[in-house]
Amino acid sequence: MANPFRLPQWFASASQAVSRGSFQVSSPSASTSASPFASHRLPRRLPRKLLTLSAALAVAVAALHLRPVQAAPASGEPVWVGVSGPVTGQNAQYGLQWKRGFDLALDDINGDGGIKGRPLSLDFQDSQSDPRQAVAIAQKFVGDPRILVELGDFSSPASMAASPIYQRGKLIQFGFTNSHPDFTKGGDYMWSTSISQAEEQPLLAEFVVRQLGLKRVAVLYLNTDWGRTSKDLFVKAAEQYGATVVAAEGYQPDEKDYRSTLVRVRDAKPDSLVLISYAPDGAQIVRQARQAGVTLPTVGASSLYSPKFLELGGAAAEGVHLDSNFFPNDPRPEVQRFVTRYRAKYQQEPDAFAARAYDALLVTATVLREYGASREAARKGFAQIKDAPSVVFGKVAFDPQTRRVAQAKNVHLIVKQGQFVVWQTDPAKVAAK
Repeated sequence: MANPFRLPQWFASASQAVSRGSFQVSSPSASTSASPFASHRLPRRLPRKLLTLSAALAVAVAALHLRPVQAAPASGEPVWVGVSGPVTGQNAQYGLQWKRGFDLALDDINGDGGIKGRPLSLDFQDSQSDPRQAVAIAQKFVGDPRILVELGDFSSPASMAASPIYQRGKLIQFGFTNSHPDFTKGGDYMWSTSISQAEEQPLLAEFVVRQLGLKRVAVLYLNTDWGRTSKDLFVKAAEQYGATVVAAEGYQPDEKDYRSTLVRVRDAKPDSLVLISYAPDGAQIVRQARQAGVTLPTVGASSLYSPKFLELGGAAAEGVHLDSNFFPNDPRPEVQRFVTRYRAKYQQEPDAFAARAYDALLVTATVLREYGASREAARKGFAQIKDAPSVVFGKVAFDPQTRRVAQAKNVHLIVKQGQFVVWQTDPAKVAAK
C-alpha cells in the first residue's frame, strides 16, 4: 500500500539539504545558483497549503541546528570512561559544570553511533578534589578492566597525587583542567588540554603590564601547590616585563575573611591587584576589597572565569579584567552550536569548565573510535591523534613532548554591566608604553 503521507521528491531532497546544515535563508534577489535548493525546483502549481507547510518544516528543522545523521544511535554493551572529580565539597560547582558538558557530549557521541556502535558511558566518582580521595578512585579505576580512559581530577594536586597509580596501571589520565606544569611530567599516560601555567601566567603578566600598563602589582594567590606555582611564574614574568611586585599574599582554600590580607596589600601601595584564585574566593576578595575602600584595577587568572564569579561578586566584580581560553560569544560555528544547545538545556551561559569537559569527552571518543576501545589503543591514540574536534581550540593535536595542546592562547575579558565582554585594547596606548 502506498504511503498516503509521502512528500514529493523535491521536498525530501530539500529536507535532506536542511539536515546536512546546508539550508540557507536568502533574500528574494539572491542568485538562484547560490541556493541549496537550486537543483530542486518547485512545481509550478503546488498547492499553497503544502508549500506553506513545507517551508515551515524546513525552517523549523534548520532552527534546531540538527547534526547530520551519520550512524544509528549506539546500543549494546557500553564503553566505559572513568571520571574523578568534585561532586560534593567546596569545588562541587565545577563538578556540576563538568557533568553538564559531559551530558551534551554524550548526546552527540551516542546519537552518532557511539564507539563503533556501542554507547559511551561515564563512571563519575566523587573525589571532592581531595588528593586522598583521588588516590582511592585511581586504585578503583585501574583495577576495573572496563575503564579505558580516566578524566580528571579537577585540581592539579589531586590529579598529581593519583598519577603514579595511573602510570603503573597503564591507564590514560586525561587531566583536562590540570594546568600545573609538572602534571604531564608524571609519565606518558598523563595528558591535558589545559594550558600549562608555564604558558598561561606569562600571558597574564603580558596583559597586566604591557596591555593594561600596570607597574606596581600586588598578588593574592590560593596557597596550594597550584596557586604557589602560578604565583611564582606570574611574578617572574611580570618582573621581566618591567613591573614591580610590591606584595604577594597567600590565603587558604577554606579562608573566608580576607580583610587583614587586604590591609597589608593596601599598605604596600600597589597600583593593581592580581588574583590567582577560583571564582568563589575571587568573588569574596573583590567584595571585601571594595568594602575596605580598595578600588584598584583588578586582574584575574583564567580560573576566575565562571558565571559564579559574576553571581557571587555582584557589583564588586564590575571592571575586573581576566583571561580565558573559552568565551561563549566567540563567533566560530562550533562554539555557537555548543552555546546554543547549552543555553537551551540549562537556561544559563556555559563557562570554560563546561566547555573543557565537553571537549575532553569529544577528544576521548575520537581516540577510541579511530584507534580502538582498549587501554593500549587509547595510549597510542592520544600520542597520534590529529585534528580531534574541539569547542575551545577548534581542532586538537597534542605536542608529543609536553602532552598538551599545541599553540594554545587566551582571550582578554572585562566585566561590564554584570557580564563578561571582550576587552578592546587601544593600540595607540599600547604603543606608547
